[in-house]
Order: sequence, then C-alpha cells, then structure tokens
Amino acid sequence: MSPPPDAFSLDQRRLVVTGASSGIGQAIAVAMGKAGCSHIVLQYRQNRQGIEQTLERLANTGCSATAIAAEFGDDRSRRLFVEEAFETLGQVDAWIQSAGADVLTGEAAEWTFQEKLRRLIEVDLVGSIEIGRQVGDILSGQSESRPDDAAPSMVFIGWDQAAEGMEGDAGQMFGPIKAGVDAFSKSLAQDLSPHVRVNTLAPGWIRTAWGGQTSPYWDSRARAQALMNRWGTPDDIAAAAVFLASPGASFITGQTLVVNGGWNRRYEDHT
Repeated sequence: MSPPPDAFSLDQRRLVVTGASSGIGQAIAVAMGKAGCSHIVLQYRQNRQGIEQTLERLANTGCSATAIAAEFGDDRSRRLFVEEAFETLGQVDAWIQSAGADVLTGEAAEWTFQEKLRRLIEVDLVGSIEIGRQVGDILSGQSESRPDDAAPSMVFIGWDQAAEGMEGDAGQMFGPIKAGVDAFSKSLAQDLSPHVRVNTLAPGWIRTAWGGQTSPYWDSRARAQALMNRWGTPDDIAAAAVFLASPGASFITGQTLVVNGGWNRRYEDHT
C-alpha cells in the first residue's frame, strides 16, 4: 500500500534548523523549504555570508525564514536562542539540531587535541543535551493540541562510526561525542514519547568543507567504505531529515537512521 501523496510534505509546518549557514545544516534548511514548510528559524554563529546564502536559497522556495545568531558553546546564548525561536514561530513542528563545532578546517585545524575535544564537548554534546531538554519540555506542552499522529519531531546529528570506533585523533574525538549525542537522543525519546518524536541521523562520509579539501587517501577511503562507492552529500542527509520531520515518519521515534551508503565490509585498508 502506497503512502498518501502528502505523507512526506511539510506543508504549513514551522521548523528550526541550527547550524544552517553551511554544509549539512544549510542543505537541511533548503530541503525543508522545498518540502513546503511555511516558516523556518535558522541558527548560525558568525558565518554571515553563509547564512545570507541560505536565506537566498530559501526565498526561492516560498518559505519565510528568520536567521538568529547564537553561540552554542555558551549556556546563556543557547537558552536565549531557544526562547527567541519559539517567540518567532509560536508552535514548532520540527527542531533539527545540526549545529556542531568545526575543528577540522580553518583556524581550529591547528588547535591541540585537548582544545578540539573541549570545543566539541561544549558545542556538540553539552549544547545538544541542554537545548534538547529545553526544547523537549516546550514541545511536550504544545503537543496537547495536536492529533495523535502529528507529534512534533526532534532530530539530532550523530556519526555512523561512533558505535564501532575509528582509529586516530578524529575517532577519539568524534566517536565519544557523537555516541553521547545518540545516547541522549534515545533517552530523551523515552521521556517525551508519545508527545514528541526524537531520532538521530548518523551520517557517514559526507563531502562537506573538510571532504572537499582532503587528501587522496581519505578521498579513496571514503568512496571505498561505502557500498554505493561514493561520498555522501549534504543533500543525502537533508532528504533523511525531511523524512524524519514529516508525517510519513509519525511512528518512528528513539531510532538512529544511518545514512552512509551502506558500510562496505569487504573494504581492506592497505595503508
């Protein structure tokens, strides 16, 4: 039996997408607009040029958009952003927590391991937990006026290799952080169901800023470790985010959706 034609539409829905000035966050925001959302609040930290690009792309979809600057490494800034987002939208139908610290490119690439780890802990882990708890409480209060199959959705961003681990500094940094985000998401789903759906998206090798400038070794490895034999794109993650935010996913909560092109168990590392 095929789903009704509007099962994956976000028509007239109001959403929040954090980390929306580039990469995966920007792709998610634009995909939400194309899926029909009526108003979207976008969070960015300081990339004004990037968020202007997101706003321009959203304007072509007909979705109203409001950009709000916030530093998710700061507790007060996180709390104020949540308050302003709900003041702007009123009712929120989906919250996509895609903001994350970039410690692989730019100035941060030269930081020590300890500096990178502390930044990831504060932004990706503590930020996701504190924002998730605050947003979850508000969404639970709003859910009383919704039909049983229209529970609002929260989506967090994990990592496909967090559960199994990966060698090197990147694995030792991102592995525990993203595993923590995934564990928090599943625990939050237990507390908020059936009023709010909470899920995690776990990307694999995605060609964002780092992937676009990486070495031939990592380019080859990213392709070879996916059964689809290619890098993933931010649009691949965005499509999955739209699904989890849509009515078509109304019976899905407490799950981790891995988007990595299929893990190639035949891959052999010859380094």
